[in-house]
This record gives sequence, structure tokens and C-alpha cells, in this order.
Amino acid sequence: MSETNLSDTPTLPTVPFGEKLVASGAFKALFREGMTLVEDTAAYLDGPGRQESKDLPRASALAYATESMRLTTRLMQLASWLLLQRAVNEGELTTEQANEEKNKVRLTNLAPAPDDYSQAVLPERLVELIQASLRLQARIRHLDEASRRAPETAPPPAINPVSSQLETLRAAFQPRA
Repeated sequence: MSETNLSDTPTLPTVPFGEKLVASGAFKALFREGMTLVEDTAAYLDGPGRQESKDLPRASALAYATESMRLTTRLMQLASWLLLQRAVNEGELTTEQANEEKNKVRLTNLAPAPDDYSQAVLPERLVELIQASLRLQARIRHLDEASRRAPETAPPPAINPVSSQLETLRAAFQPRA
């Protein structure tokens, strides 16, 4: 029976978690969710939202205009990131090319959530879309940070104390020449 010394086991390459995650089925679901949110927002702003904004008092209409611009800007940045990542996943871009383009996409420093006053005077559907976009932004930022992180090198394997004891016993009972 041969004994395996764990300290002699070769170090296996680490799996870049972030890269695998953005190529997974979870990314595909996130992509669909993001694109659906973009479509739903466009439909709302071009339809019912347009009418709702006309019915608002002046101060509320200003808040509506401000927040709808922030929302569309945020969603366009998120959609850009999603489309770049999909292009990498489908082999249309290399990771390096996508990273160059991703540097143009702002996932941080996007407008914050509306303040309490704005949320109180804005139509409920617009507030729901804003909140959904903020949740999507947080998830994409997390995924982007994970995908950009360099894979960590695996720690060296631990020395198996049993193996070292067996080696000591073998050496002790091995005939000396």
C-alpha cells in the first residue's frame, strides 16, 4: 500500500470565482432581469409616467424630472455593463477588451436614492422602478468587483502529521546499510 504525502501534492490552480460567476446561469438571469427593468422603465416613462408627471404640482414635477433622468442614466450604465459581459461570455470580446470598455461604465457614484421628500411626492410606480434599479446596481457592482479581483493563490497544502509520523517510523525500522 502506498502512502500519499499531502505535502508532495501539486498545487492546483485556483478557480477565478468572479469570472465563473459572470459566465454562469445566474448571470443570464441577472441579464434578463436587467434588460426587463430597462424595458419596463422605458414603457412607464413613455406612457403612464408621462401622464402622471403632467398631473403633478410644479415642485413635484421637478422632482419627477430629476429622478427619471437619474433612473435612466443609472439603467443605461447597468445595461452597458450587462451587454459588455454578455459579449465576453459569447466570445465577441476578450476579457481585456471588455475591461477597457467597462472602465468607461460608471457603476459607482451614480445618483443616490431619492430623499424622503422626493419619494413622498413621486408616483408610486416611479419609486418602485428606482428602488429596483438601485438593487440591480448593488448586485452588478458586487459582481463586477468579484470579476475584477485577481484570483488568490492557493495556500500551500498543510503537512499531514500522520504522513510525517509514518516517514519517521519507516526511517527508524529501515535496515541501515
